[in-house]
Amino acid sequence: MAKKIAINTGGGDAPGLNAVIRAATLAALNRGYEVYGIRRAYKGLLGEDEVVPLTRDTVRGITHIGGTILGTTNRGNPFAFPVEQPDGSTERVDRSDDVVAAFRDRGFEALIAIGGDGSLRIARDLYKKGLPVVGVPKTIDNDIEGTVLTFGFLTAVDIATDAIDRLHSTAQSHERVMVVEVMGRDTGWIALFSGVAGTADVILIPEIPYSIEKVCEKVIERDRAGRHFTIVVAAEGACPKGGAPVFKDPELKRFGGVCEVLANEIAERTGKDTRAIALRHLQRGGSPISYDRLIALRFGAAAIECVDDGDFGCIVALDPPYVRRIPLDIATSRQKGVPVDGDVVATARALGMSFGD
Repeated sequence: MAKKIAINTGGGDAPGLNAVIRAATLAALNRGYEVYGIRRAYKGLLGEDEVVPLTRDTVRGITHIGGTILGTTNRGNPFAFPVEQPDGSTERVDRSDDVVAAFRDRGFEALIAIGGDGSLRIARDLYKKGLPVVGVPKTIDNDIEGTVLTFGFLTAVDIATDAIDRLHSTAQSHERVMVVEVMGRDTGWIALFSGVAGTADVILIPEIPYSIEKVCEKVIERDRAGRHFTIVVAAEGACPKGGAPVFKDPELKRFGGVCEVLANEIAERTGKDTRAIALRHLQRGGSPISYDRLIALRFGAAAIECVDDGDFGCIVALDPPYVRRIPLDIATSRQKGVPVDGDVVATARALGMSFGD
């Protein structure tokens, strides 16, 4: 009897998800497995969506397409599943046992769970309940422990760098300060990489709390040197020394708005015409660049090798030139932040870029 495996995608989308689905599906089909997709994370197993067969036709021509053909959600944690009550309120209910039961009832023998830190923590906890899980690390934030890169990250960096490039000319023309907010949550990987590649003047990341006085000093210094424009790149989780990040939804701790706060403070302190630009979900959309496609395809194929070996409770991880296996416990043990003593930060400082410190 053919081995039956399931694939799902959870959390925020990232360029390259479809490439993983395609690689895992084809690698499994070539081994004689049956492959199914659980739609919208675990909702397909909980009766709120479908479980669909994945065939060669299903995954044909999707490597370059953004998003995910299986859909995704960041509100489908089976350990705290939102259930509407008769009075219209929503209560969080543990439905993890229902997921395990539905998985077994369908005769699945392995789950390929593609997701970021939240989704991988769910996968880890389901594994501890007996579900045979292999994780594939996905996030544009690049904050998963144990893997050098996550697919989607470099595409997000490419999009942010292109935006920064475009802002240089308009900033120079109008002698403005442009404050560009990029994603990353509690880490500054996108801001750092795109800021250095896009030759920003100031890069603000959560790992290095900033002083607004130091940021403004850089703006004034450039003005005095005859450079009457400044590009500031800020990670959405950047915060001042002794302060806190800016949340557009404090209750859910949803980041957003630091660019407006910074722009107002810079304008007030320097008198410069200052504009705020938040790239937000532009960084998630569109086709993955070639290297992200390559990582995603390698991850998908490697995940099926784990299934072949019966090696569950792990993630596939990039350790160039290899894809290795890392225990889920390690992958979810901490958030991988930017090393402040690393060479990219050192390069930025050598080029005269300010971190506001």
